[in-house]
Amino acid sequence: MNLSQSINDFNEAKQVIPGGVNSPVRAFGSVGGTPPFIARGKGAYIYDEDGNAYIDFVQSWGPLIFGHANEVVESALIEAIKDGLSFGAPTEKETTLVKQIISLTQSVEKMRLVNSGTEATMSALRLARAYTQKDDIIKFEGCYHGHSDSLLVSAGSGCATFGTPSSPGVPSDLSKHTLVARYNDIESVRACFETSKNVACVIIEALAGNMGFVPANKDFMRELRALCDKYNALLIIDEVMSGFRAGLKGAIGLYDVEADLVTYGKVIGGGMPLAAFGGRADIMDMLSPVGGVYQAGTLSGNPIAVSAGIATLCQIKANPALYENLEKLAKQLIEGLKNAAQSHKIPLQVDYRGSMFGFFFNENVVKNFDDAKKSDTAMFARFHQKMLQKGVYFACSQFETGFVCSAMNEEIIDEVIAKANDAFNEILYES
Repeated sequence: MNLSQSINDFNEAKQVIPGGVNSPVRAFGSVGGTPPFIARGKGAYIYDEDGNAYIDFVQSWGPLIFGHANEVVESALIEAIKDGLSFGAPTEKETTLVKQIISLTQSVEKMRLVNSGTEATMSALRLARAYTQKDDIIKFEGCYHGHSDSLLVSAGSGCATFGTPSSPGVPSDLSKHTLVARYNDIESVRACFETSKNVACVIIEALAGNMGFVPANKDFMRELRALCDKYNALLIIDEVMSGFRAGLKGAIGLYDVEADLVTYGKVIGGGMPLAAFGGRADIMDMLSPVGGVYQAGTLSGNPIAVSAGIATLCQIKANPALYENLEKLAKQLIEGLKNAAQSHKIPLQVDYRGSMFGFFFNENVVKNFDDAKKSDTAMFARFHQKMLQKGVYFACSQFETGFVCSAMNEEIIDEVIAKANDAFNEILYES
């Protein structure tokens, strides 16, 4: 595979962009090699600057449930652009999109649009603190909720301890208000509540997508809801990744657990920068200009992103068999990968929900970030490189989630499984 243009592009980018990328994982640091610089995408495929084609299981990290360059979304964008890019003023389209999202949820009465998942979670935390008049939050090791200071916190020496900053530039005085619990371990959450009597909220990805793909246990989610009620804390479910990806009602629909606040992103923007946070009306009405909690954004709810979101959700609502078909493809893929690995005596753990999937080179089932960190990341890097060479684009980290899209079919998945089998053969031969 020739990557000469991508190599040149990467070297040039590094002269003016830190690390050559505008989001760290894109640098391929954990898998090695040069990241392909993408020129275009269509359906299930992306094409790099050297002309190489890849079956794409990243799909812009989740938004493109209908694949690249979806004609319905493209048409909506073209029509919207004719009327102007942004006004910094209200438009009917904002209300249309919010109504669509609320109609498909079970925990949201009012919602506000923002530009990124980081904005959505950051704003939800501020709102939760204001509503409860408490300062501390509980998050889970391995769950990523954006790069705001309160959330760039690691567990330190124990899961019931106050967090320590996981990035330079995060003040320790701020991170001391973040407690870190172990995913799928309700006793660690209970210990956090007993450590602090000042917990405003718990924030969680019910389908964790940033320690690899790790679903929460149903009993764990129900007990988490009960603990929040007991200690008068709000439950924030982060659906930035899983919303309209795991199913029509997202992770909340799968677990049937009510959230006080929910964050959305990815799919609701159809590939454009768009996110949202919402919840009970009495909480949301604390936002300015109704209440005193300040939150604003010049480009929030801009008509271009909103148009892409409306076009995407309209297609979702018009296709009742969408999630069933996507889940079949995800199941076909991960079962095929597992069988291929097993035939070569390579341990592989797999899981999926809706159109989301993940796999770990691990002897044991992964239930939390401690388990995930025991995975063979060197094997993942070798596998990733082999598959990239064969024209298959998986997420470039063991600790990320994969996505199928409606532009894929059984034949494409069979092709990927056959290439995975060849990749495992080559890895064992070279060992």
